[in-house]
Amino acid sequence: MHNLRKVLFSIILVIPMLSFAADVVDINAADMETLMSVKGIGEKRAMAIIDHREQHGPFRSVDELTIVRGVSEALVDKSRERLVVKKPR
Repeated sequence: MHNLRKVLFSIILVIPMLSFAADVVDINAADMETLMSVKGIGEKRAMAIIDHREQHGPFRSVDELTIVRGVSEALVDKSRERLVVKKPR
């Protein structure tokens, strides 16, 4: 019974980490729907991010999102844990 508790406790700790990893959004690769999964990014902001990316090339950092019209520093700060810029392979 004690071992079962340890296993269940371990599973409870691991599940949130797995779901967090799946929720990370690469702002250079995300489509509109994926961008909209981030709280505070609706259809207009998602489209503005994609348009900016297509016109000016990939973002070098998450902080560069503030260049996009409608994306505030506060929004970037609140969403920082979910947003990443992955290096191309």
